Amino acid sequence: MPKKNGQAIFSVVVALLFLALIIFVSASKFSLPILPLIFVLAPIVFIVTFINTDAALIILIFSMLLSPELKIAEVPAQAVVVRIDDILLFVIFSSWLAKTAINKELGLLRRTPLNPLIIAFILVYILSTGIGILTGHIHPLKSFFYIIKFVEYFMLYFLVTNNIRDKKQIKTFIAVFLVTCAIVCAYATTQIGVLGRTTAPFEGEEGEANTFGGYLILLFAVCIGLFLYAPSSVWRFSSAALACFIIPPFLFTLSRGSYLAFIFMYLTLVILTKKKRPLLIGILILAIFVLPAILPNRVTGRIEETFIPGKVYKPFNTRITLDESAAARVENWKHIFESWKRRPFLGYGVTGVGLVDTQYPRVLGETGIIGFWIFIWLIITILRYTFHIFNNIKDDWAQGLTLGFLAGFIGLLIHSFSANTFIIVRIMEPFWFLAAVVIMLPKIMGVPLLK
Repeated sequence: MPKKNGQAIFSVVVALLFLALIIFVSASKFSLPILPLIFVLAPIVFIVTFINTDAALIILIFSMLLSPELKIAEVPAQAVVVRIDDILLFVIFSSWLAKTAINKELGLLRRTPLNPLIIAFILVYILSTGIGILTGHIHPLKSFFYIIKFVEYFMLYFLVTNNIRDKKQIKTFIAVFLVTCAIVCAYATTQIGVLGRTTAPFEGEEGEANTFGGYLILLFAVCIGLFLYAPSSVWRFSSAALACFIIPPFLFTLSRGSYLAFIFMYLTLVILTKKKRPLLIGILILAIFVLPAILPNRVTGRIEETFIPGKVYKPFNTRITLDESAAARVENWKHIFESWKRRPFLGYGVTGVGLVDTQYPRVLGETGIIGFWIFIWLIITILRYTFHIFNNIKDDWAQGLTLGFLAGFIGLLIHSFSANTFIIVRIMEPFWFLAAVVIMLPKIMGVPLLK
């Protein structure tokens, strides 16, 4: 057996054993304490990372959607929770730093076009939040944990970019992503007809259906991208099968923001693909004519609820009536713009504008025009580089992965109008992992750099 294949198998086996242990303890009828177990397992993960970083990253991929939450503190109006994957990421990152300190050839940070913007964004968040704490507008503990979340996503990006070596390794990671998605969808499918809305495992009784919808949009796009471009029939068949498997649990999230994002994601695939476009167009036309007749009443009813009698708005002299949930998001925008005028440059800091259930006004209110401008520049940079990689890469499989990520990213940008998409753990951990993979494709596959 080739050495690289042996390492991949070892990584997957170690990750699966660790995952099985976490799930067993989390679901145990004996109520075994999870937190003490984590402190026991943390040194093991540290050692595994030091020996084989790929195994640790695979553990992390599985844990992104398959790990429970731990409540560690109470702050006003909200509990502070962390997830097992949060702890694992910090342990893995620490071990990797120790590894780079010993082996200088590994390097601390690989240069990527996103690094300066990421660092600038973190600094603005810390500065604006620090000012908010000093002026008494922010609860220090609550804001601290939110900042840690932001830093955590970017730690993951740096960790992955520094450990990407070749296409075979990337394929292993993507296969694990697809397997994880299949497990999560299998779990969600069992909820259809039992619970009100489908959610990911360990979401609690109420769940986070909108979050689950955003995750499925990203993974569906990756599946379709691989289906369109992968030369291997195994990849094409498995990706297409998983894409079909995603649809039922996605529909029963009953997330209207996710439905809208899905449309933009799919249209991006149709417009940008250079392969099988007639097939995608045919599916789209068929869906337009068939779906209204076959969609479950709960799904169509949820869409119709958006425009039931409620609050009336008149944008561009057009009368629109929105339900309470949709109207609340519109009111969030109005509230943020009024608050932003009083602190236009750095905003109020993390959590300084209260509960805002949509991404863009939240960034504007918390970091002001400076942070918002950096955030938009970061988005544009990801779009530019991903589009450049898609148009210039010669490898079909990698081109399909890039297209899927790009379409999924555009879907998430639309999703962000109805959710805090870019601070949600179950969406952002997969997103930043995949972003790191795609951004590193030019280095490992000889794509000319964007000037």
